[in-house]
Amino acid sequence: MEKCRYKSLEELPAIMCADDVKDVLGISISSTYELMKEKDFPSFKIGRRVVIYKEKFIEWVEKKSEKK
Repeated sequence: MEKCRYKSLEELPAIMCADDVKDVLGISISSTYELMKEKDFPSFKIGRRVVIYKEKFIEWVEKKSEKK
């Protein structure tokens, strides 16, 4: 398993790509793309790229962790 290149949430880029999400969550790139297509995942498209704002990603993670 690859080591995450980010040591804290503050290090995340303002606009994250699939590779960033993959690294943070520790999942495969194919699983990441599936996740980014889910209705409740706050991603959006810029051209052909699917991206997510760092703040929205953090909110999504916190919301998901509260459900458990």
